[in-house]
Amino acid sequence: MFTVPVQREFLIIPLQEYSSPKVAERIQYKKPHFLKNGKYAAVITPSKDAVAFMIFNAEGLDLPKGQFEGPPERKWIKIREGQSMDYEMLSKLLVQASSTL
Repeated sequence: MFTVPVQREFLIIPLQEYSSPKVAERIQYKKPHFLKNGKYAAVITPSKDAVAFMIFNAEGLDLPKGQFEGPPERKWIKIREGQSMDYEMLSKLLVQASSTL
């Protein structure tokens, strides 16, 4: 299974720092789900060739064109091994999306 050092260092810790109360992590369907105030904020889904990072409550986010997939309420990006990724941008998007939760 493919893994990328995406999880805590770049995405979830900044969300916890900007959030009150703290974000809760729950393993559900064998994947880490992150909740704020009991509502889904993000989920990380590893697969053979990528890690998908999904942001919930994504309506209104100004997303980079062509990088994200999904319906307006949840968007995901697939991160592949060796792919350069702007983790700071992902973290800011996550904080922005979860600000109303």
